[in-house]
Formats: sequence, structure tokens, C-alpha cells
Amino acid sequence: MGLIKPLFIAAFVLILLTLLLEAGSAGFLDNGNDHTKAFGVSPPGYGVPYLALLDGLLVFTIGLMGLSLLLQQGVHAKIQGCITLIVSFLLLLGSIVLIVIAFVLLMIMVTLLLAPIFGTIAYFAMFADFDRSGAGVILSVAMVLKIAFALCLFFANPRFLENKGLVLLVLTSLLAQIITAFLHGFPPGFLVSITDAIAGIITGILTAIWCIVFLIGSIISVVKALRVDRGTV
Repeated sequence: MGLIKPLFIAAFVLILLTLLLEAGSAGFLDNGNDHTKAFGVSPPGYGVPYLALLDGLLVFTIGLMGLSLLLQQGVHAKIQGCITLIVSFLLLLGSIVLIVIAFVLLMIMVTLLLAPIFGTIAYFAMFADFDRSGAGVILSVAMVLKIAFALCLFFANPRFLENKGLVLLVLTSLLAQIITAFLHGFPPGFLVSITDAIAGIITGILTAIWCIVFLIGSIISVVKALRVDRGTV
């Protein structure tokens, strides 16, 4: 069975919309207040935006697949290795930086919460008001988009299920979203800022692991391409 291009394009558009929704979610979530601005502290809200890291890998992967429809196989193989090497390396560095940022904020919040009386008061003033309902709406819409993306990709060509790496990446993205939704919905409202940072860290770690996998695969691909070029000279 061949590839149904309209469904493949629809799948790409859906996962791209998911990425844009998650990346822009910080502008929709009202987690800041006068106290956080006065102290120069960034308001919490890392769980949902950090999902864009994983979904960025998905957009990149599907984009490379789409590129194979436009380029010759030999040219695409050479370009794919180089582009994947650069993108995975940069995204790995970005993931590490964002993990550190979320971890530092997590330590600040935990330290304040466990430092009565004034530390706890400061925590409640700056971090206790998390826009859980807004985050829930964004997560729900993103989940619908991801499910629609997976269905379009499957019906575009059921053989995509044979691509274990792609299937595992999609499942990892869904798992990260479920974990984020759980960490937003399970704890009491005043603790959601803390669990949100934890969700962001988990997603960042998952992204870093996948970036390492992509990086190793791209290095192997580039080395093989160089050997082939030397053999033809």
C-alpha cells in the first residue's frame, strides 16, 4: 500500500499545530502576579511549554519523511544525517539548559515552602496561584490533536507502525503529556507550581534521551555516507 499524501500532510499539520500550541501556551496561562514581577521571578508554567521539546522532535521527524518525497533517495540520505546531527545536538543543549532552569525554580519553591514562617508566606504570595484550568484546556486540545495526528499518520500508510523509533517517539510524547496532566490534576492547588516544574524536568529529560539517540544515529549515518563517498572516489 502506497502513501496517501493528503493524510500525511494532514498529520504533519496537526503535529505542527500541537507544537505551536504548546510552545505558545506560556502566553495563555495566567500564572504571574504582582509579587512575582516585583521580585523578578519568572512565574511557573514549564510543564506544558516543555512538551514542545518532544513534539519538536516529532515535527522534525515527520518533516524529514516528507522531504524524502521531494528529493532523490541518495541526496535525502546524505542531507538527513547532517541535518539530524545539527538539530539533535542543538536541541540536546537546549533541553539541558531548560532542565537546569526548571530545577533551579523547583529548588527555590521547595526551599520557600519549607521555610516557615516568612518563606512559606513568600511561596504562597508568588507561586500558589497556578492556572490549572487553563493548562488543562491546553493539554486537552493538544491530546486531541496528537490522537488525530497518529490516526492520520496510520491511515496515510499503516506501514509506519513498522517504524519502531517513530512509534516509540509518539508514545513518549503521549506519556509525557499524561504525566504532565497527572501532576497538574493530582496535588492540591498550592502545590501545582512545584509539580509543574517536576513535569517540565521529566519532559526535558525524556527529550534529552531522545536527542542522544538521534545524535548517535546521525553520527553513524554521516560516517557511512563518508565511507561511501570515499569508496566512489
